[in-house]
Amino acid sequence: MASNITLTMIKPDAVAAGHSGKIIDMIIQAGFRVQAMKLTRLSTEKAQEFYAVHSARPFFGDLVKFMTEGPIIAAVLEKENAVEDFRKLIGATNPANAEEGTIRKAFATDIERNAVHGSDSNENAAIEASFHFAGVERF
Repeated sequence: MASNITLTMIKPDAVAAGHSGKIIDMIIQAGFRVQAMKLTRLSTEKAQEFYAVHSARPFFGDLVKFMTEGPIIAAVLEKENAVEDFRKLIGATNPANAEEGTIRKAFATDIERNAVHGSDSNENAAIEASFHFAGVERF
């Protein structure tokens, strides 16, 4: 069954480069409704917790360092078939392989600094949304 929510984080590279507004506009223009949004900064501990699934991977330390280097914008997005549709909107993890018109093609610089996070499954969307937002923060 398709979920109607997904979580995104506009990553530190895109926030620092001033792309947040353009990215949010692309998300809204694609038909997503924002349930919750906040500017925040992940601590090392919170970044390690969020990306725990990758803890055994060789890139884990670099990922945590990158995600804690500056503020992010976390948002819960709502739309029919949200996870799949958002994954299409953001494009391939490596922006060199991303299709024209995707967020990563427009704003990512490389596979590590790829501008945005998007949930990869309905289960993870629910977990990730709860990681960043209490129920009373979602509208």
